[in-house]
Amino acid sequence: MRESANPMRPYLGRLVETRELATGIKLFQVELTEREGNAAFADYRPGQFAFLSAFGAGEAPFGITSTPGRGPLLEFAVNELGHVTHTLHDLEVGDPVGIRGPLGNWFPMEELKGRNILILGGGIGGAPLRPVIHTILDHRQDYGHLTILWAARSPDLLIFTEEFDEWRAAWATELYLTVDQGDEEWTDNVGLITQLLERIAPSPENGVAITCGPPIMIHFVFLTLQKLGFASDQMLTTLEARMHCGIGKCGRCNLGEKFVCVDGPVFWQYEIAGFLEGFL
Repeated sequence: MRESANPMRPYLGRLVETRELATGIKLFQVELTEREGNAAFADYRPGQFAFLSAFGAGEAPFGITSTPGRGPLLEFAVNELGHVTHTLHDLEVGDPVGIRGPLGNWFPMEELKGRNILILGGGIGGAPLRPVIHTILDHRQDYGHLTILWAARSPDLLIFTEEFDEWRAAWATELYLTVDQGDEEWTDNVGLITQLLERIAPSPENGVAITCGPPIMIHFVFLTLQKLGFASDQMLTTLEARMHCGIGKCGRCNLGEKFVCVDGPVFWQYEIAGFLEGFL
């Protein structure tokens, strides 16, 4: 993994395309326009994150939702929640942006080869799980059965809906959808993702579960997986936290003695047991 000489320096990029993913959520496709930036992001991994900056407004961290194997553009799912994200949403194609990273650790995709993978994504929390799905689909023979549970509060908040057909069509892959509250057109499951998980009851044998979503969801997903027989070394998550520096210096994202930005954002359940409640 290449490292930037100055991890606080953003690389210059250009906004190539944006599209609506869900209500209030846009997918940003960014082209790096500096040689150093392209070199730094040549081999980023599923689970890593970067700071995306709108010049004059500031920067914010986002999980990278793309993979190098699917093209040179970097992709980020941006939920419009504050000043920086509002400014990002107002950008137009061709506008310059800053990209600082790649930062953090990543999902151990090599270690997961041959295992059955269970993915549980909640709302915008599904964004950093998309590279895991793409990696498995692009190397389908290397992994066992893939089960995807995809959830949101309502149908209009489900992300990457245009990819569902690709996921369903893949070998040994199942996709289950659920929302807290449906609408007049919704025909899939209604209820919490943990209720769907209990109903499907996937076997823990040779399995690994990977989840991301609101902290309260992660907490209860872990509890439900434990009831189903999953051990602490069979459960992975990626956490979002209030980050400022991204290199473990500012102390804003501490989780006990760990820092989400450098020790994570990807953690096994046993690494954060007893600390996750602080995120609730």
